[in-house]
Amino acid sequence: MFLRDATTCLLLLAAASFFLAGLVGLLRFPDVFCRLHALTKADNLGLGLVCIALIIQADSWHGAVRLLLTWFLVLVSGATIAHLIARKALQQGQTPWRNR
Repeated sequence: MFLRDATTCLLLLAAASFFLAGLVGLLRFPDVFCRLHALTKADNLGLGLVCIALIIQADSWHGAVRLLLTWFLVLVSGATIAHLIARKALQQGQTPWRNR
């Protein structure tokens, strides 16, 4: 029981660090494209770690499968929304940041 709880706590702490990294990327990166990249990558990995932590604590396979399905749907929808936002930004004339 202790090992399971300790593993869950470590995974949740790791997830929090990825969420924090995504937030820092949102605040610090120079353009919409870099910000989208930071948010989608960090938040998807953070959510995956949260789902794994909850799967460890799950009482049934039914709950574990629902968590995995939720994670998958968020991955797909996050990537789709990020693509649509980036496409709209390009249509409005924004250009990706280049370090010169």
